[in-house]
Amino acid sequence: MDKRFEDGFSGYVAVVTGGGSGMGRELVRQLSAAGCDVATCDVLIANADQTAALCRAEANRGEVFTFAADVSDEAAVLAFASAVAAWRPHVNLLFNNAGIGGGGTIVHGDREQWEKVFNVCWYGVYYNTRAFLPQMLRAAVGHVINTSSVNGFFASIGPGMPHSAYSAAKFAVKGFTEALMVDFAQNAPHLRASVVMPGHIGTEIAHNSDLLLGLTDIDRMRARYAGAGRDASALSDEDIRARMRRRGEAFRDSAPTSAAQAATIILDAVRAGQWRILVGQDAELLDEQVRADPNNAYSAAFYRRWLADAAAARPAH
Repeated sequence: MDKRFEDGFSGYVAVVTGGGSGMGRELVRQLSAAGCDVATCDVLIANADQTAALCRAEANRGEVFTFAADVSDEAAVLAFASAVAAWRPHVNLLFNNAGIGGGGTIVHGDREQWEKVFNVCWYGVYYNTRAFLPQMLRAAVGHVINTSSVNGFFASIGPGMPHSAYSAAKFAVKGFTEALMVDFAQNAPHLRASVVMPGHIGTEIAHNSDLLLGLTDIDRMRARYAGAGRDASALSDEDIRARMRRRGEAFRDSAPTSAAQAATIILDAVRAGQWRILVGQDAELLDEQVRADPNNAYSAAFYRRWLADAAAARPAH
């Protein structure tokens, strides 16, 4: 793969979806600090505006443009693309980063939630790629960077813990990106594509997913407990809120890789022209072990071994 960005991102134009928090926010900050102009959207526009304010406070050289958009809504994505086209004539880098978690089980889960997760994580990538393709075709060089996940090659978060909507979407993102590489090589050779597969990254995805799926509603949370066969009758409303808050904080704070570290890994890989980007030692280890023993990848013993090896690989604090 040609290395068109090896000298950095200064003077280029990037689009980052889901730029209001987590890896998206850090991508915007690092790109704009490098002199890249960045357009970012988020369904929670106040978060995106805060990202832009951080970039201004840091005196970043690149300009930041924000837009409110739900990436699962094609009309909203097209409006975002039109606004960006009015702001800058072409786009060099498209980071399809936006995503939410949830929709674990198709057997007992809520269909509306399942499809919302799938639509954000898959159609968000597809809609934005289609919407921004004309602006990328007009650029001298371009690169599409799609965020999949380790759940794009391992469809579980542990024994007895289905993760079907998210995993199905992330498998689709991985396959789509690899197909784009072939398509671009034949039909748009100045474009490249990369797939990003992060492990556990310290972000607000758990909290934001609950918010966007309406799971901050106590009645819906009680129904969710009941659907999972758990008795929540002894829990007060505040108990449930506290559990949700602790879950989100634990996911963010226990991660072995920070959002800033993840963004740096991704941007370094784009500069190096890599198409397959594993983010985090836990992701690298899981990829290695799934490839080594695919027939047993969904056994409890496999998962216990991966957890033990991942824990052993973490640096001591």
